[in-house]
Amino acid sequence: MSKIRRVGVLTSGGDSPGYNACIRAVVRMALEVEWEPWGIRNGFEGLLGGDIEALNSRSVSGIIGRGGTMLGASRSDAFQTPRGLRDALRHLNEAGLDALVVVGGDGSMRGAQALSEAGFPTVGIPGTIENDVCGTDQSVGLDTALNTALHALDRIRDTASSQEQAFLVEVMGEKSGYLPLMLGITGGAEMVCIPEVPFTAEDVSREVADAYVRGKRHCIIVVAEGAAPHTDEIAATLRANEAETGFRVRVSTLGHIMRGGSPSAQDRLLGTRYGAAAVERLRHGEYGVMVGLLGGQIAATPLAEVTQGTRQIDEEYLSLAHILAR
Repeated sequence: MSKIRRVGVLTSGGDSPGYNACIRAVVRMALEVEWEPWGIRNGFEGLLGGDIEALNSRSVSGIIGRGGTMLGASRSDAFQTPRGLRDALRHLNEAGLDALVVVGGDGSMRGAQALSEAGFPTVGIPGTIENDVCGTDQSVGLDTALNTALHALDRIRDTASSQEQAFLVEVMGEKSGYLPLMLGITGGAEMVCIPEVPFTAEDVSREVADAYVRGKRHCIIVVAEGAAPHTDEIAATLRANEAETGFRVRVSTLGHIMRGGSPSAQDRLLGTRYGAAAVERLRHGEYGVMVGLLGGQIAATPLAEVTQGTRQIDEEYLSLAHILAR
């Protein structure tokens, strides 16, 4: 058994559905092993301000179905400086915390790694709708965001087909195209534009024209926000070529609606499993890791490996999206 008696939990970066399930599991698993759970408000920025409070079982009652995060989340440029790291360690020690669970995306995992390398026992939990964190097949929030976007895409298609229109549907995916690609496959899009695959606005125009010639009444193009060229440039090209493509062009940006809302059953379960696993890793003296889902099983990956890059997209999905779009 470790010497941990007090464990903290914080949620950082952009929120994702299922964060509250993580918090709830960390708190109640900590109580189960007779540790004191503490919550840090507003991510690393709150840690720098010493915004730390004790939690108990009732603190997390009824939160599993709520979107967002009860602790709040933020990004902190100050934490990334040597002074910021020292201040964070000081506040952790002043609060008497012995370990920390960090929930968030790639930037949050880098923060967790910095604390771990400074000697503070830390475990990460991947939480991002973009699913771009290495070391896990699925991050908390992905399933809910994908289903939210899918419901919207189904409705857009109804209108597009009724009016014989082409729609550019922009979704989140600044560095990774995983979420847009999954949306394109499950939503039956004619094309998906993502950062990982080079394309031109003219390529999109040809795809739209081909859909018209094949007799389709609509053409749905899913575009990641981080794709280049950007949605606006693609739209300008399509509008200039409407006489050739056969479709009028509309743009719909789903944006932050994808991050909100009550988490799905899958995200509630995943967040719960990750939160419990994080406490178990700390309990057995395993620090400096991120818990994740690999091959259907909960596994731990060193944070040093997690932060080396962005999770890569399986080529099989790229091929499948192209084939099914015909």
